Amino acid sequence: MILRQYRLEDADDIVDGLNNINVTKWLQGAPYPYTKDDALHFINKSLDNKLYNFAIVLKSEDKVIGGTQSTNIDLHNGTAGGGIWISEKYWGKGYGTEAFGARIKYAFEVLGLRRLENGYFKDNEKSHKMQLRFGYKDEGIRRQKFVSRGSGKIEDEYITGLLKDEWIK
Repeated sequence: MILRQYRLEDADDIVDGLNNINVTKWLQGAPYPYTKDDALHFINKSLDNKLYNFAIVLKSEDKVIGGTQSTNIDLHNGTAGGGIWISEKYWGKGYGTEAFGARIKYAFEVLGLRRLENGYFKDNEKSHKMQLRFGYKDEGIRRQKFVSRGSGKIEDEYITGLLKDEWIK
C-alpha cells in the first residue's frame, strides 16, 4: 500500500469505492450515489488547492482503494483534522490502519504538527477503535454537527484527539 496524490485516471477507482452506501454513510462529504463527475470534481479540487489529500493505492493491483487527508491544517498552532475511507472490498485487511498510521506520521514528522483531531459518527465503531489504537483520546460530541451527504441523516460527530507525545506508533 502506498499514499500518493490523486490523478485524473483514479476517477473510476474512486467511484468504485464511494458509490457504496456502506462506505458513504460514514462520511460527511461524499454523496450517494457517487458519480464520475463527483470524483473528477474532487480530484481537480485536490490538485488545484494542493490539499493534503492522498489516494490509498494497493500496489499489487495499482488500484486506488481509498483515501485519507489532513484538513484544517493550522501550522501556527500545530493542529489539523482529517479522515479516511476504504472501499468495502478491502475492509478487514489492515489497509485503512496502515494508511491512517502513515497519515499520522506525515502530520507529526513532516508537517511538524503537535495535535490531530478526528471525528466519527456514532455507530462507526471500527473507526473509533482504530483511532484508539494509535493513542487518540475521546474528547466530546458535537451534537447534530453534520448531515451525511451519503445517508441524508443528521449525525452527531464524536471527537477524538491525539497529541504527538501520546502517539502509539
